[in-house]
Amino acid sequence: MDKAIGIHIEGLSKRYGAGDTAVDALKEVNMSVAPGEVVGLIGPSGSGKTTLLKCLGAVIEPTKGRMTLGGEVIYDNAWKIADLRVLRRDRIGFIFQAPYLIPFLDVTDNVALLPMLAGRPNGEARARALELLQALDVAHRAKAETAELSGGEQQRVSIARALANRPPVVLADEPTAPLDSERALAVMRILNQMASQYQTAIIVVTHDEKIIPTFKRIYHIRDGRTFEEAGEGLSLE
Repeated sequence: MDKAIGIHIEGLSKRYGAGDTAVDALKEVNMSVAPGEVVGLIGPSGSGKTTLLKCLGAVIEPTKGRMTLGGEVIYDNAWKIADLRVLRRDRIGFIFQAPYLIPFLDVTDNVALLPMLAGRPNGEARARALELLQALDVAHRAKAETAELSGGEQQRVSIARALANRPPVVLADEPTAPLDSERALAVMRILNQMASQYQTAIIVVTHDEKIIPTFKRIYHIRDGRTFEEAGEGLSLE
């Protein structure tokens, strides 16, 4: 397997329905994101953005095409992975607009939970959680309850959770939508740092015009098709 591949898709299509009522939500979509790279995915409502994200996240099954994740073919006109729940848990990180932290677990256990569910010893899982919390500058909140955290701290914890199982790809769905410009750029700085440090391919789905200039590469999706363009890649230093 080619470990230099984060995620690569070829000719990915998704059709809903059949016959005269069929709707082609995705039409021969191609996309490639390398380890350590953060790319933007933008498009109007109804363009196929959500469908593409769900296919990439193994939440829904494409109609045809091919997807390679971390050098392994996971879909080739049919799923090549027996247990999609394990695939999502261990190899795809998710960051949402809201943090969705578990309120009855402290910060460390929120991050350590996925490695534990994957069968890693508790001590190893917590050590991984603390490593990520340190990298994200929230280690001082490791034993705090989630309700005690600020919004920015909660978001950092959700990023740590997405990286906990060392996934080759992280899908971020509108992670900066509710934030002002300063906090939105801070999130993008963190995502770029984490992508580089852990060699994770990160796809950011966004409508947020504040962060679009930060991407070096952007995929536009319109009418179920993707079009790649170079971004401005403004410095986040």
